[in-house]
Amino acid sequence: MSFVKEFKEFAMRGNVMDMAVGVVIGGAFGKIVSSLVGDVIMPVVGVLTGGVDFTDLKITLKDAVGEAAAVTINYGTFIQTIVDFLIIAFCIFIVIKGINKLKREEPKAPEAPAAPAEDVVLLTEIRDLLKNK
Repeated sequence: MSFVKEFKEFAMRGNVMDMAVGVVIGGAFGKIVSSLVGDVIMPVVGVLTGGVDFTDLKITLKDAVGEAAAVTINYGTFIQTIVDFLIIAFCIFIVIKGINKLKREEPKAPEAPAAPAEDVVLLTEIRDLLKNK
């Protein structure tokens, strides 16, 4: 099988296409949640913490000199990213929980009785033959 044909077979599989759609929707969903966090939740958290803006929190390792920018550790941005992640994870959990609740469990069809073993069938035939005599 040629490389191109093998790749085409892989790419057109249902699971790969579903994953691609999931990634695109996940990216859009991530933007929505990031906006929710940045524009709605973090201002409230900032007010509750005394007006602290997490994105401005940083440790300066080296001050700016001339054209060179300051060297900083932006731990506030890291905190913001953690909050984003937790909210996204919670939203995905709620969505998946809702989807699982909406899924209907199909009633299972009653199982057909198992066929008797060959020796049982043979013994049954012998018994029936003896009854007829």
